[in-house]
Amino acid sequence: MTPRLTFHGAAGCVTGSCMRLETDQATVLIDCGMFQGSKTLKALNYEPFPFDADKVDAVLLTHAHIDHSGLLPKLVRAGFRGSIHATAATRDLCALMLADSAHIQESEVEYLNRRNLRRGRPPVTPIYTRRDVAPTLRRFSTIGLHEAVKVAPGITATWWDAGHMLGSTSIEVRVETDEGPMTLLFSGDVGPGGREYAADPEGPIGVDHLIVESTYGDRERPPLDPAARRRLLAAEVRDAHEAGGPLVIPAFAVERTQELLVDLLTIMADGQAPAGNIFLDSPLAIEVGEVFIERGWDKAAARNPFESLQSSEHLHLLRKPWESDKLDMLKGWHIIVAASGMCDAGRIRKHLKRLLWRRDATVLLSGFQVVGTLGRLLQDGLDRVKIQGEDIRVQARIRSLDVYSGHADAAGLAGWAMARGPVAGSVFLNHGEPGALEGLGRRLAAGGVAADRITIPAIDSCFSLRRQAAEPQAAAGRIPPGAAATLDWHNARARFLLDLDERLERAADDAERQALLETLAGGLASPPR
Repeated sequence: MTPRLTFHGAAGCVTGSCMRLETDQATVLIDCGMFQGSKTLKALNYEPFPFDADKVDAVLLTHAHIDHSGLLPKLVRAGFRGSIHATAATRDLCALMLADSAHIQESEVEYLNRRNLRRGRPPVTPIYTRRDVAPTLRRFSTIGLHEAVKVAPGITATWWDAGHMLGSTSIEVRVETDEGPMTLLFSGDVGPGGREYAADPEGPIGVDHLIVESTYGDRERPPLDPAARRRLLAAEVRDAHEAGGPLVIPAFAVERTQELLVDLLTIMADGQAPAGNIFLDSPLAIEVGEVFIERGWDKAAARNPFESLQSSEHLHLLRKPWESDKLDMLKGWHIIVAASGMCDAGRIRKHLKRLLWRRDATVLLSGFQVVGTLGRLLQDGLDRVKIQGEDIRVQARIRSLDVYSGHADAAGLAGWAMARGPVAGSVFLNHGEPGALEGLGRRLAAGGVAADRITIPAIDSCFSLRRQAAEPQAAAGRIPPGAAATLDWHNARARFLLDLDERLERAADDAERQALLETLAGGLASPPR
């Protein structure tokens, strides 16, 4: 059989990374990530896999972020019995992150089922539970960088440092075919380079097919050294302090939080920003910080930049729920750092529920916000949002600071991709929203990549691979093309109900309110088309 490559996630969107490579001898997955974003997209997490888990021989994991690793326990639960190959740091982080993911699912399903019981709806079950994590971790096999590892019959893989986060990699896959060896390179998430906390991204030269992430494929960021980055952060902290209320930073628990904390402590110590209490309200981020203290050694600087997190009079680590609840009683200015970075889960939503209405509060978004997430809605300027079913008016200052991204920008992605040439076959662009995918495609074409060799797959798109060509195959997608990165009817419904409530409040009298409701009721009485 000619090798086939199917994109089961991170196609037309930036989450749910999962690619399936099939030959006549074996089947391997590259990543097995969880979808985030709109409810339509997240619903895919609950559906059966579009392949037989027990027929997968191995998983090749690029890094630990949940959108790349988050469905591994579901895969094992569904019958996967092969090895999960990853770096030692990725394995250590997955041990923490998958347990946290399971806990979040259990907690949120418990909350949802209480609401469903009151509404007369059937209960739902978690995608997986904490009991599924230990069997998953037993399937991990750690690898070293630049070592060729036979992962399945006829398939050998080599991991290269991607510079995205601790343990992150790009994966070179060598497949034996009737034409001879075929080489594919899966970028994973590519780091920006030039960072204190991560290596510059690398990779092999000359591959048959290249799969490139495109998160920031349509935008460039100005080059910043660490001192300039800290100056920008200090300005945001000073402005939040001037506003008088708390500064809330939704941060990704792995790497983003640790980098932010180091910089916050640094700018307070050198007087760039007012000193104050910093509350790290994320058990996962606290545990991840311990991994960074152990594994975050900077060879170039001969030091571990995360050692400052071990002891600081300003940094307070909140592990227990009651410690988090006590923040409700705090007055005046302070800083709360909590996960998740896109405000879609975890303790951050509790803080946003109680603070978004306050004009003296500041919310500082510190990373990419996926379409349909609460973070993206805030970034887009919505004045009202729903959080766990409650209507919240947004009066806090909403700020964005994109200088802590672990992703390369458009120039960095194009430069990394061009350095991997010559590419004999196709360049697949994934892990990006439509504008970013198209923007990176134009940039690569301007750099000399033939336009007909650039392919943007949709979810569940399948391609038959030859060394110098990729032929699309008929495949039924689980969601319509284009639906992966757009607001869905759930978002429209939430916005409509918020608008309706406001309209009813502004109505001149009850008669006007009654007339409006009767008009809407008349529309509901009409049969759907």
